[in-house]
Order: sequence, then C-alpha cells, then structure tokens
Amino acid sequence: RVKYTDVEIMTWGIVFRELHNLYKQYACREYLENWPELVKYCGYREDNIPQLQDLNIFLKRKTGFQLRPVAGYLSPRDFLSGLAFRVFHCTQYIRHSSDPYYTPEPDCCHELLGHMPLLANPSFALFSQELGLSSLGASDSDVEKLATLYFFTVEFGLCKQDGQLKVYGAGLLSSVAELQHAINSQEKIKKFDPELTCNEECIITAYQNAYYYTDSFQEATEKMRAFAATIQ
Repeated sequence: RVKYTDVEIMTWGIVFRELHNLYKQYACREYLENWPELVKYCGYREDNIPQLQDLNIFLKRKTGFQLRPVAGYLSPRDFLSGLAFRVFHCTQYIRHSSDPYYTPEPDCCHELLGHMPLLANPSFALFSQELGLSSLGASDSDVEKLATLYFFTVEFGLCKQDGQLKVYGAGLLSSVAELQHAINSQEKIKKFDPELTCNEECIITAYQNAYYYTDSFQEATEKMRAFAATIQ
C-alpha cells in the first residue's frame, strides 16, 4: 500500500471535491452508475486516496480487469497490448500541489477518478480490450492510429445521452478546467469517425483542438470494430 503525505491527500481532496460537483451535470450514465460501489468498497472520498490493491479486487469482480502499477508513460504498443489481456497500467503518484487542476502526465487523480469507474462497466471494459486486441501484431503506423483512437475515445470521448452531450473520456473526467472547456466548445466537437479521427493530433500539454462524440457507447464500439477489421 502507498502511504500518501498530508499535502498529497489535500491535493487529492481539492480535485475530488471540484470534479465531484461537475460529474452530476457532465459525466455519462455508465460512469455515475459505479460511483456508489467505489465509495463503499474502494474508499472513494475526499480525505482518502484509494489504493490500487482494493481497486484490483473490485475490478476483477466487476469486469476481470487488473491494474499494474507503472512509473509513467508506456509506449503505445505496450499499453495497448496490456488492454488486450484486461491489464490496465496505471500510475500511483499525485500531481503537484501548486496546480491541482491540471497535470500533463497521468497521475492517480487521473487514473482513479477518470478511468476506474468506467473500467468497472462491462461494455466499456470490452471496448478497451477490443482496442487492445486490434493492436496485437499490427504495424507501427497502425498501432499509432489505434493509440490516437484510444486517446479520442477512452481519454477524451463524449457521447449523447437523452439528447445531451455527456463525457466518458478519462482525460476530461479528471480535469476540472478541460471538462468545462470541452463541453462549452461546441465548434470543436465533431462526430467520431475512426478513418478521420485517427489522423487527429493528440495534444498532451494543452487543450485538444477537437473532441469526438458518438450517439452511444455501442456506436463507438461498432465503428472501432469496423476500423479494426481494415488493419488486420
């Protein structure tokens, strides 16, 4: 288990509180559904940073996903191939207290608040795994395309629910500033089309130039399957 400092827990608390206020309005249904169980079984609260050990037990029971701690970014091929076997590589360090609302690298606020609630959803877990499976044996250029598609779905994706745009991308669900920016930047929001989206630039240090939505998770899954069939 990781022993976090008081300053780290305070930073987590600031991020947790601000984001939690936004989720009711912006997060997709599938994200919100798993929240009560994360509170109950994994210690999701303002004054506590959940431990990967507890999340591992929870996710294994829900979708069979397992978490593997890493120090930072993996290569796209290594990260995607992990997903193929329902292994999600994630960090355990936390962003600097001087800027709690943004981090250029994935920290535990990003992993725990952005990714975990959806990895506990069977449809979303399958979507992630299939994306990973598509990468196995693929050429470097195709892996690059798949990594870009992962980026604009799992990290920055939007979907329509009850006629409104909701967020499922972990990069948005873990950034107070970019979450509000994305939803309010109508001119940047485009329909997800893997053939086009795979050429979009992934921006790590600033807001994205574009965000992509589908009318449902199912639509994203079907479009990804069709795209994957063209690269085998």
